Amino acid sequence: MLIQARLTLRFTLLVLVIQLLFAGFVYWLFATAREQRFAGQLQAEAGLAGRLLVRQQPLVPSYLRNFRLRDVPGVAGEQLSVFDAAGRLLYTSADAQSLALHRANRTRIRPGQSVHFRDDEGETVGIHYRNPVGLAYTVFAGGEDEDGLQLLRRLRLILTVGTLGALVLSVLAGRYFAGQALAPMRAVVRQARRITAEHLSLRLSEGNGTDEIAQLAATFNQMLDRLEESFTAQRSFVAHASHELRTPLTTLLGTLETAADYDRTLPDAQDSIAVAVQELRKLIALVNGLLELARADESTFTGETVQFDECLLQALAYCRTRYPAQPVHFTLGDIPEATDEGYAVRGNAQLLTTAILNVLDNALKFSGQPVAVTLEYATARLVRLTVTDQGPGLTPQEQQRAFEPLYRGPSGQHRPGHGIGLAVTRKVVQLHRGEVTLAPGPNGTGTTAVLTVPAAE
Repeated sequence: MLIQARLTLRFTLLVLVIQLLFAGFVYWLFATAREQRFAGQLQAEAGLAGRLLVRQQPLVPSYLRNFRLRDVPGVAGEQLSVFDAAGRLLYTSADAQSLALHRANRTRIRPGQSVHFRDDEGETVGIHYRNPVGLAYTVFAGGEDEDGLQLLRRLRLILTVGTLGALVLSVLAGRYFAGQALAPMRAVVRQARRITAEHLSLRLSEGNGTDEIAQLAATFNQMLDRLEESFTAQRSFVAHASHELRTPLTTLLGTLETAADYDRTLPDAQDSIAVAVQELRKLIALVNGLLELARADESTFTGETVQFDECLLQALAYCRTRYPAQPVHFTLGDIPEATDEGYAVRGNAQLLTTAILNVLDNALKFSGQPVAVTLEYATARLVRLTVTDQGPGLTPQEQQRAFEPLYRGPSGQHRPGHGIGLAVTRKVVQLHRGEVTLAPGPNGTGTTAVLTVPAAE
């Protein structure tokens, strides 16, 4: 069921309940007032009948026999009964059924009290009456409230028609106002349908910017921003990967074709094989980098306790083997007194070693000067690794795109590598709930890379 239909239904049910409660209250109030009014009228009739019938002592039988209802102005279908203190019937104008009810209710009447009850003939009131000489009698007066009941029926009809009319109006009003309230939502739906993979730059209108629909549109726009960035990065990745793979493959194919067509001596064939081997090594390095990037994306956090300094030492040992002439100045900071596990973090030792190695490899590759490495506690619960080189540094644009997969700035175009290392590093550090940043060196030259990872608790 659509939201508009649900809102209309709920609004209609709410209005219907309110209307029924209000109509029921009005009907009950009017019926109670009618009943009290008619009971008062019957009580007055009973008192008048008592004064007319038992006003004298001794009673004159001929007077009672000659008494007629027309002598007492009464109500429609009036039925009177008079009993003395001993329960003897002195006078009645009621039929047999009503008289039986009068007899049955006579004992309920006490001095100063009255009874009011209904029967098939209408309503009856019984009172205790004492004449001027002190004799007690019980007088019943009954009848039908034709005018009151007719007004009650009219009121019931008016309330029924009014409730049905209000129900129809509430359905129309609920549908209209629900449609008005959901109009911005329908506009958001229409705009969202136009957003496809080919039109990711489109955005939803945020309306007044304050209500819930505007907040939903703003949240959706933020998701689209991230999705567009992801698509852009993916397209850039595919383009760079295609370029990186095409160059060595083209070189390899050309070398092998040339060797097959023109190499006639062993030295020429060996030269061609050497070129092919070099290109194959580039391809293997590129594929290994892509596999590391995929592994960083798909890795799960094992939660093992890892010594971060041991990962750093393994990476330094590899770098000394690869860059034997490149000096590295290593500094180890103090461990807080509250920490008894050294530089322990929670994560994956192999991934952390790879992330550190990528940062060190970049620093040593681009710097002809010593590289400074510092491991310390930034806070009591945060381990920080700082790597500072004295290379050419990064421009603001290069610094912004340095973590994109397969991106290489102008300074790295003619150096070995494929632009995957920093992308892998960032994914590994993020996996460990840490952060990696790049900034210019202390003197405005070179680059400073900072890795921060939460310490194990």
